Amino acid sequence: MRVTLNGEPHVLDPGASLADAVARLGVDGGERGVAAAVDAEVVPRERWERTELADGMRVEVLRAAAGG
Repeated sequence: MRVTLNGEPHVLDPGASLADAVARLGVDGGERGVAAAVDAEVVPRERWERTELADGMRVEVLRAAAGG
């Protein structure tokens, strides 16, 4: 299936979860300050494994940055 991860097209296996997509980007899902959204809706971390993606979905993974 084709999804968009952080603005770039990717092909994932059918039935892939949001956690799979986060890992595909090389992001440690257990890291503090990481957030993920599917089709512009933030998904709580505890639901990442259960959130199944479908063809055409847009996933954004963000890391909080400190500084000034």
